[in-house]
Amino acid sequence: MRIGTVSDERYVALADVSLEFEGPGGSTETRSRASGSVYADLVPGEYLVTLQKAGYGAKRVRLQIAPDMQPYDFRLLTDGLVGYAWPKWVRSGEQAEFRVHAVEQYHLELYRMGSMQELIKPLGWFDEHGPRATMQITPDGDYTRSGVKFNSQGYTNPHHKQYMTAPERSGLYYFHARTQSGRVFSFPWIVAPARPTARLAVLASNITWNAYNAFGGRSNYINPVKLPDVPIVNSRQELQRYTDPDNVNYDAWEYAPLSFDRPEPINHIELGEAPDDPIEGRASCHLASAEWRLLAWLERNGFSYDYWAETQLHFGTLNLADYDVLMISTHPEYWSKRMFDTLHEWVFEKGGKLIYLGGNGLNCEVDLTDESTMIVKNGDDREMKRRGLESRFHFTGVSEAALLGVAYDDRGIMTSAPFEVIEAGHWALEGTGLKTGESFGSESLHRRCPGGASGHETDKRTASTPPGTVVIARGLNPGDGGAQIVTFETPSGGAVFSAGSITWPSSILVSEPVSRITANVLNRFLKGR
Repeated sequence: MRIGTVSDERYVALADVSLEFEGPGGSTETRSRASGSVYADLVPGEYLVTLQKAGYGAKRVRLQIAPDMQPYDFRLLTDGLVGYAWPKWVRSGEQAEFRVHAVEQYHLELYRMGSMQELIKPLGWFDEHGPRATMQITPDGDYTRSGVKFNSQGYTNPHHKQYMTAPERSGLYYFHARTQSGRVFSFPWIVAPARPTARLAVLASNITWNAYNAFGGRSNYINPVKLPDVPIVNSRQELQRYTDPDNVNYDAWEYAPLSFDRPEPINHIELGEAPDDPIEGRASCHLASAEWRLLAWLERNGFSYDYWAETQLHFGTLNLADYDVLMISTHPEYWSKRMFDTLHEWVFEKGGKLIYLGGNGLNCEVDLTDESTMIVKNGDDREMKRRGLESRFHFTGVSEAALLGVAYDDRGIMTSAPFEVIEAGHWALEGTGLKTGESFGSESLHRRCPGGASGHETDKRTASTPPGTVVIARGLNPGDGGAQIVTFETPSGGAVFSAGSITWPSSILVSEPVSRITANVLNRFLKGR
C-alpha cells in the first residue's frame, strides 16, 4: 500500500530514504522511490517509523496505519545551519528565544544594524553534548501553516532554552551564527522601544518578509494556495507558473495560512557586510537588507528613530499618537485593513505625517489571525481586472492610493532608471540645485534591477489619489513605467510624501539628490505641529 511521501524543507521529493516500520507483526523496511513515495505492506495498527538519509536529520514518527488512511507527508530537514528568533519582534527588556538548527557546535553573536554592523554581545558556543543534539526536528505535513516550532522537541530542561533579553536601544538586530566547519547564517530581530524615545517611528516590513518566505515549501509566490498533493521533483515540469501559459499569480478566494514561525533564509546578511556595499541577491534587494540601508542613512544623518514591526502596529503595541512622523520603506506590500484604517485616521484626522519610501506598498490585505499566523487575501486576479480595481487591497473597498497618493501597476516592472524633475520649485527639492527636466538618482546599490532610484516595482497616481496631490518628479523607466514622487496635505494638518519606488532606499546612501530630498522631507515633517 502507498503510505505517503518524503520531502525536505522545500517540499522537494526525497528518493532513497530508508524507512523502518516497527509495529504489529514486527519490523518492515522500505525505501522511498524517485517521486518520494513510500510503499509498504503493513497490517493496520500503530507503528514507530524511523527515517534515515545521508545529509538529512534522522527522526522517529509514531504513525497509525489504516486501510483508508490519507497519504502521510514525512518531512526531513537538510543538514545545515538556519535559525530565527521567537518572537521575531519584541520591545526593549522583553525576551526572545533564539532557535538554531545546526548539526555541529556553533557560535552566536548579536549585532545591531545601524550606521554599520555593531557587535552588541557575543553569546558563546552552543553544543548540547549528544550526537547532533543541536539538530532541530521539523513537524511533518504542511508546517508553513503552523510553524516549524524549533526547540519544541528535546528542550524540556529550562537550561536548554536559549533566551536573549532585548537591548534598551530600539533598532534592527541580527543574530550571526557560524559553525566550526565554516557554515554561516544570520537572522533578524526587531526591537521596539519600551517607551517612545523619538518623534519618528520607522516600520520594518516584516509582513512582506513573511509573504516572500518559502521555508517549508510555500510562500505567497510559491504554491500560494496550498502545497501540492505530492512533493516537487522538477519545478519547471510541475508548478503551474511554468506549465500553464495562461497562469495568473492568484486565482482563488481562499489561501492557506502562512506562519511567521519559520526561519527566513531570504533575510540572511553576511557578517562584515557594510550598508555602502552593493546589495547582492534576488530577495535581499527588496527585504531586510535593503531596509537596513535606510536605517544606516538615518543614523549617519542624525535622525533619531524608534523601530517597530508592522505587526506591532496591527496589534496595537505601536500607538501612532506617540509620534509625529511614521516612515515605511522599500516594499511594504502586505498590510491588514486594521493597519490601513489606523494610519488613514492618523494622517487625515489627527495630523500625522507619513513618509513612504518604497514601491508596491499596501497592495494586498492580510488577516493576522494571531501573533504567529497570517492569511493573505489575494483574491482572484481575473476578478480584480474585470472590476477595474487598482490593486488587491482595493477589494477592501478602498485603494491604497487614497492614503499613499500612488499605487503600483506593472508598467516598468523589473527595470530601474533615474528620475526627471517636474516641479523644480517644490520645497522637497530645496538645496539640490535641480531644474525642471533634469534627471537625478542614477546611482543605486540595488543589484537585482540596477539603473537608478526609480525601479524594481513602481507606483503612480490613480483615480483614487487625493485632490491636491503634487507630482514632484517621475521615473524615466521604459513604457511610462517610472515611479511618481508625490506629496499632499490633509485638512487636519497631516501630510504624505511618497517616493513610489522599491529602489529609493537602495540609492539613498549613494545619490546626493535622493539623500537631500529625503532629509528635506524629514526636516519639514519633524518641524512640530
